[in-house]
Amino acid sequence: MVAETADELRACEFYRDMLERLRAAGTRFLVGGAYALEHYTGIARRTKDVDVFVHPRERDAVLAVLAAGGCATEVTSPVWLAKAFSGDDFVDVIFSSGNGIVEVDDSWFEQAVAAKILDVPVLLCAPEEMIWSKGYIMERERYDGADIAHLIRAWGRRMDWRRLLDHFGPHWRVLLSHLVLFGFVYPGERSTVPEWVMRELVARLDGEIDPDPRCRTRLCGGTLLSRYQYRVDLDRWGYRDGRVRPTGRLTAKQAAALDREPKS
Repeated sequence: MVAETADELRACEFYRDMLERLRAAGTRFLVGGAYALEHYTGIARRTKDVDVFVHPRERDAVLAVLAAGGCATEVTSPVWLAKAFSGDDFVDVIFSSGNGIVEVDDSWFEQAVAAKILDVPVLLCAPEEMIWSKGYIMERERYDGADIAHLIRAWGRRMDWRRLLDHFGPHWRVLLSHLVLFGFVYPGERSTVPEWVMRELVARLDGEIDPDPRCRTRLCGGTLLSRYQYRVDLDRWGYRDGRVRPTGRLTAKQAAALDREPKS
């Protein structure tokens, strides 16, 4: 990603300085977002920030380093996001996901990929973790399906597919939906996804075509994909929020607080 304007050059210098400060402080962090996507796929896009992924228990230590570098910091969402600002430039400090499912843990660092971003040696979120975190983003104004398709196209033959399936766990239908679309987008490259993956997921789907009627539930899993587009299901039609325990990881209070947060 090459800076072309004075504003972009200033932003890149800010990002580089923050990454170097985090490295010098010995804090654990991973770079994701547009910079990681470019590394894996070659797709460069202008970005308004740099995404840094951290373990939840190390969030405050990372914010302290960024604050010492002159940033104003805030915990934007106690569920998943903090930010560090310097003028119009900022660092997103991400430790989970907006639905509470994709929480950063030690395994992210064990599977990370070494790279140089803005000439700074860093670790990147692995493609498997990127697909997992992007897989649930299906808001009306943002859908990360194209990023997922590009990641699979570029990296699918090298990915740990079993780890990816384990990440999605009971939400395997979300992964299957992206894999079906991948085969539509790239019909000549369907073999990029191992045959056993598709057969296993399709077998799971086949096993649920005629479900036990006793398992019927007034549950809306759509809130795991979009916190806005499925409000009607909760508010008017009496469905239970899929983000909330026991099906999700959030408390009812956390889910309500997330719904009051502005779109990031």
